[in-house]
Amino acid sequence: MRLAVTGREGQVAASLLELGLNRRDLEIVAVGRPAFDLTRPGTVLAALAAANPDIVVSAAAYTAVDQAEDEKELAFAVNAVGAGKVAEAATRLGVPVIHLSTDYVFNGAKDSAYVESDPTAPLGVYGASKLAGEAAVAAANPRHLILRTAWVYSPFGRNFVKTMLRLAADRDELSIVADQWGNPTSALDIADAILHAAAMLVGHKRNAFGVHHLAGTGETNWSGFARHILDTSRALGGPHARVRDIATADYPTKARRPANSRLSSAKFAAAFGWTAPDWRAATEVVVARLVKEPD
Repeated sequence: MRLAVTGREGQVAASLLELGLNRRDLEIVAVGRPAFDLTRPGTVLAALAAANPDIVVSAAAYTAVDQAEDEKELAFAVNAVGAGKVAEAATRLGVPVIHLSTDYVFNGAKDSAYVESDPTAPLGVYGASKLAGEAAVAAANPRHLILRTAWVYSPFGRNFVKTMLRLAADRDELSIVADQWGNPTSALDIADAILHAAAMLVGHKRNAFGVHHLAGTGETNWSGFARHILDTSRALGGPHARVRDIATADYPTKARRPANSRLSSAKFAAAFGWTAPDWRAATEVVVARLVKEPD
C-alpha cells in the first residue's frame, strides 16, 4: 500500500513515517511545502499525483487556535478550502481520502462524550474552519473517512506533553486548568489506527466511510493529564513539578475552549476493529521516549 500524507512537519505525519519504516508492505510519502502548499491550491493535485498513492491522508492544517481569531481568512484557506482541494485531488486520482478533524467542532456543553451525530457548534474560528473543512471534504470525495480527534501529543513537534516537561525543568509548580475534560490521544496511536483503517479501505474489506471519532481511551482533565506526565517523568528520572488546579477563568485565552472535549470512539471501533490504548499507558510511552531522548 502506498500512502500520501499531507503536512510533512505535523505530529501525525511524523508518526506515520516512523511506523512505516519497518513495514515492507507499506510506503509512505509525505508531501509538503514548497511543492505542496494549501495556500496555493494549484499545487495540490500535482504534488499528490507525483506521490501516486493508493490512499491520501489529509493531515495538514492550520492549528494555531488563538492566532486563528486574528487570521480567519488564512485559517479557512487552509482548513476549509485547502482540505477540500486535497479531497478533490484524491477523487481525481481515483483514491479515498482520510481527513483529520477536531473536537473543536463542538461547543463542549454536552455532559457526556460526544458521538458523531451530535450537533456541531464551534466556539471559535479554528473549530469553524475545521467544520467547514469536513463539509468540503465530504462534498469533494464520496470515499472520505473524516476522523475527529482531540488533545493530540507525540514525541514530535509542539504539544502539551513536551510543554509540561520543558516547564517542569525550570519550575517547582505549574498551574493547570482543571475544568476542561477530554481524551488525551497519542499521534502514534492515531497513525496506527489510520494504517489499520487505510488497509481495510484500500483492500475493500470495509466500506465505512463518513465521520468517525478517534481518541484515546479514558478521560481526564488538563491538570490530571499534567500530573500523570510529570509523575511518569519523575519515576524515570526526568523533570517533575507540583501541579496546582486552576479554572479556565484563571487562564484567559483569545479563543474559547470547549469545557467538554470527550469523544466516543465506539463507532470507529465497531467499523474497523481498532481501539486506542488507555490514555495513561499511551502517555507513558511518549514520556519515556522524551525523557530518554530529549530534544
